[in-house]
Amino acid sequence: MGINRRECLTTMLGALSFARLGTEAQAQEKEPPVIAGPDPDTRTPVYKPPKGAIDCHTHIFGPPDRYPYSPRRPYTPPPAPLAMFQALHAKLGIDRAVIVNATVHGTDNKVVTDAIAESGGRYLGVANIDETISDKQLEDLAAAGMRGCRLAFLSRLGGTPDIERFAERIAHVGWHIDLYFEAIKIDAFLPTLKRLKIPYVIDHMGAWNAQDGIDHPAFKALVGLLHDDERCWMKITGPERMSVTGAPFHDAVPFAQKLIEAAPDRVIWGTDWPHPNVKTMPNDGDLVDLIPLYAPDEAMQRKLLIDNPTRLFGFKG
Repeated sequence: MGINRRECLTTMLGALSFARLGTEAQAQEKEPPVIAGPDPDTRTPVYKPPKGAIDCHTHIFGPPDRYPYSPRRPYTPPPAPLAMFQALHAKLGIDRAVIVNATVHGTDNKVVTDAIAESGGRYLGVANIDETISDKQLEDLAAAGMRGCRLAFLSRLGGTPDIERFAERIAHVGWHIDLYFEAIKIDAFLPTLKRLKIPYVIDHMGAWNAQDGIDHPAFKALVGLLHDDERCWMKITGPERMSVTGAPFHDAVPFAQKLIEAAPDRVIWGTDWPHPNVKTMPNDGDLVDLIPLYAPDEAMQRKLLIDNPTRLFGFKG
């Protein structure tokens, strides 16, 4: 039996509605994007870090069967477990580290606290927390070797956390706040940062883009903040994120030098291994060989790698 025009139209509209609902359901169930892992062939650097050198910004991912990834994670990395982390530092000549718990593991910090517990005092950590955390949980994390919490403001990592609220919550455990934001937007952060009563650390040289230049007003404001505010610290990390020319990222050197000059006692260095979400995957040997370009003076190298992070994080021995 035939079908009339109205019935045909109704059927087509129903099919389209069903297809749209199916597409929306698939989008909701879509897995986070899979990102690249680190360069597996780490080059032995020419530069030899001093004994006791500290990598102040690293991550450990998984293994997921032991440390599950958060279902709300913004990306999925290949596993980068503790054994890989230790092998990397052995190759680079790095003795100690600060492990930053990334959004991949959500607010479950066990991947970091377990590594700290196994390290014999060589590792400390920075936690990923939210506003639901209790004072007792903060105290337990501090006892387990956590020394700060990280707040990320990049759109791909989600959220705009309340910096002052977190600062109030963590003050009683003696933590600092680790801030990942783009310094090109620094004017929006300055009023809040200047009101803080606890130390704060700015990640990856303010996520600066070398293409914007060293004389850009926003970069000058970043340098000025670091120079003027004794609570402000800077991570000399992420040259691969800011570079325009690519490996070995020498165009990042003038920016690092300017920041080190602004506050030589409040700058720290790290690899950012295993380098999640980078446009150009670095070789960590190249990153270590940037250190004497950032700081040609051996005394300044020691501040960057040992003295400053020891003071900020409270490493012993």
